[in-house]
Amino acid sequence: MITPTQKLSLGSRQLDDMLGGGLVKGSAVLVSGAPGVGKTTFGLQFLTAGFKAGQRGLLVSFEEFPASLIRDAQQLGWDLKTMEQRGDLGIIFTSPQVFLESLKQQSGPIAEKIQALKPDRMVLDSVAHFQQFTQNSIELREIYNILINAVKRQDITALLLDEAANILQAQGKPVAALPFLVDAVILLRYVEVDSSMKRAMAVMKMRGSNHQKEIRSFEIKPGGLVLGPPFTGQAGILSGMSHRIA
Repeated sequence: MITPTQKLSLGSRQLDDMLGGGLVKGSAVLVSGAPGVGKTTFGLQFLTAGFKAGQRGLLVSFEEFPASLIRDAQQLGWDLKTMEQRGDLGIIFTSPQVFLESLKQQSGPIAEKIQALKPDRMVLDSVAHFQQFTQNSIELREIYNILINAVKRQDITALLLDEAANILQAQGKPVAALPFLVDAVILLRYVEVDSSMKRAMAVMKMRGSNHQKEIRSFEIKPGGLVLGPPFTGQAGILSGMSHRIA
C-alpha cells in the first residue's frame, strides 16, 4: 500500500496550490533570491503556519540578531516572542562554523537545543555563508550534504535561504551544486516589466510532488507573501532580460 505524501502548509491557499498542496514533509527546500526580495519573510511565514498547525519551528540566523527578526516579524503580524516563550519556536543566532560543527558532532549547546525542541520545521538564513569555507566545489558539496543529511535524519522540513541573484545564469561558482542536492527549489526574483520593478516567484523543482510551472508576481503584506497573477505576454522574466512577445 502506498502511503500518501504528507504536505506542510505555508499558511496561504495560493502558495500551497502553487507548491502542489504544500511542501513535502521532511524535504530540504532551497529558497533562492536577491537580498531584500522576501526570502526571510517567506521563511517566517512557513514557521508561523507551522505554529498554527501545532508544529514546532527553529530559526537559525548567521547575521541578523534575534531582536531584529522579532521586530520585523511583528510588523507583519507575527508574534515570534510569544511563540518562543511557549516553547513552540527556537531562535539560534550563531556562526556557520559553530553550527556546522554541532551538526557534525551531534553535541554541544546548539545540538542539545535542537534535540530538546524537536522541531518539525526549520529555516536557515542563509546557506550563502558556507561558501566562505572553501573554493573547492567537492568540499562545498560535502558541507551541503552534511547540512541536508542532518536535518533529514531528524525528519525536519527545512527551508535553506540562499542569497543568489540568479541561479539560472552560469556563475562559475561551486554554489551551483546546491540546487541538485535539495528536494525543491523556489526562486524569488526582482524583475523589470514595462519599466517597473516587480517581485516574481517560480517553483523550479519539487521531488515527489507536482507543482505549478507558471511564474507568479507577488507582494509582501501583513500576513506574508500574497501572490498576484502570472506574468503573461513576457519572455525572459527570470533571466533578468524580460521582453514582450506577440
